Amino acid sequence: MRAVVQRVSHASVSVDEREVARIGRGFVVLVGFRKGEAETALEWMARKIASLRVFQDGEGKMNAALDTVEGEMLVVSQFTLYADVSKGARPSFVESAPADEARRLYERFVALLRAQTDGRVATGEFQASMKVELVNDGPVTIVIDRE
Repeated sequence: MRAVVQRVSHASVSVDEREVARIGRGFVVLVGFRKGEAETALEWMARKIASLRVFQDGEGKMNAALDTVEGEMLVVSQFTLYADVSKGARPSFVESAPADEARRLYERFVALLRAQTDGRVATGEFQASMKVELVNDGPVTIVIDRE
């Protein structure tokens, strides 16, 4: 399982020119799943992201968590996070979970995040062609892998 977490001042996602989600201050989480992903990976990743202390505290240090700043999350499924470009110029996605498996994992992951953040989690549309707009605050971008 792989996630790219970006601290944002605001973000939105649109499908076919229709906005499907919008958040203020918080995280955009791009998440990809590998074939055969374990439930324990989902739980670990949800806890890790929800507890990241990357917001400024009262002293200006990067020490506050999402709940401390009453932040939100926008979670977008992105199978391309498991692209293999080691051979040739065309990415291979053989390590990415198949669509049915990825959808189940994605929905469970979002549910785990919502449970840990009082429901302040918006999502894109699974398997849709999306346009994600965001203002990366900092910029702060963290890549988290769980093998």
